[in-house]
Amino acid sequence: MARHCEVCGKGMISGNKVSHSMRHSRRVWRPNIRTVRAIVNGSSKRIHVCTRCLRSGKVERAI
Repeated sequence: MARHCEVCGKGMISGNKVSHSMRHSRRVWRPNIRTVRAIVNGSSKRIHVCTRCLRSGKVERAI
C-alpha cells in the first residue's frame, strides 16, 4: 500500500486517540491514496495519488 501522494507529498499523520474517559493511545490518520494511470512526461504511468489531487485536476488521467 502506498504511504504518500506522488504529486503533493501528503502522507500519514500521527496523534492520539482519546477515549471518553480521556485515556490516550497512539493512532494514525492516512490519506485517501488511489493508484491511477496518469500522463507523466508525455507517457502513461501508474502513480499513487491522493483523491484531493485527482479532484482538483493536478493529475492528467490516461485513457
